[in-house]
Amino acid sequence: MTELLHAEPPALTQTEIDQRVFDLYDEYCHGGMDRRTFLQRAAVVTVGGLAMAQALLPRYAQAQTISFTDSRIKATYVTYPSLGGTSGTMRGYLVQPTGTGPFPTVLVIHENRGLNPYIEDVARRAAAEGFLALAPDGLYPVGGYPGNDDDGRTLQSKLDQAKLRTDMVNSAHFLKSHALSSGKLGVTGFCWGGSTTNFLAATLGADVKAAVPFYGAAADTASVPEIKAALLIQYAESDERINALWPAYEAALKASGAKYEMHTYPGTQHGFHNNSTPRYQEAAAKLAWDRTIAWFKQHLA
Repeated sequence: MTELLHAEPPALTQTEIDQRVFDLYDEYCHGGMDRRTFLQRAAVVTVGGLAMAQALLPRYAQAQTISFTDSRIKATYVTYPSLGGTSGTMRGYLVQPTGTGPFPTVLVIHENRGLNPYIEDVARRAAAEGFLALAPDGLYPVGGYPGNDDDGRTLQSKLDQAKLRTDMVNSAHFLKSHALSSGKLGVTGFCWGGSTTNFLAATLGADVKAAVPFYGAAADTASVPEIKAALLIQYAESDERINALWPAYEAALKASGAKYEMHTYPGTQHGFHNNSTPRYQEAAAKLAWDRTIAWFKQHLA
């Protein structure tokens, strides 16, 4: 099995991958099994399952859409205090548009594996659209994103989750008060980051003007009345675990008078915006991102 763990993933498209393998991958991504078990189970669930499983493993060289040397942006790593967080200090990837500012701000929150190259690219995409973007690395207090998602997922699962969320709260405060910030804060995130986007909208109240969670768990119902941000909620069609939370979330949002829109993208899997694996659905990802940028421009201008 050693050679299976390190094999180059075959080039398969989304339509060539069995839904049962997608379901196993979703379980693997959320900590339900390790990589070896994922590959073993995929190999027996269907003919060609191993090749399908290998194809789903991320290839981050494909994820870069905005170069870190792009003339429209300037990117750097910054450290800042995080009282009550995992270690008291945080590090993030700060990307500013060219110009003197001030700029509206967007916090970009990673999945359950730390600040990987895909999330850094999303921060650059936001900056290229005129936003001061910060992508915090929740794993910084324990050494930072380790260079691969498996170890990153393990590290993040072992953190005190309340302290990790405090690190995200402090990251939001740092970005909002940055010298280049206009003072208007938006938040977006993916998977765990989508859940944390909902959490921050509830926790920070009026400090968050706009929030765009991608396939993230809903905010606790009791906290929904605290949400003052304009919410743009993005769901995949095939994402039973997350989508099952929507009816109660929508009822709470309606009851509280929150401003929100929800979009479900046909033919998509959880993670469809991440362009490093075949879960990526180009048309849906582009539409969702265009809506995201338009939403931020509308509510953070």
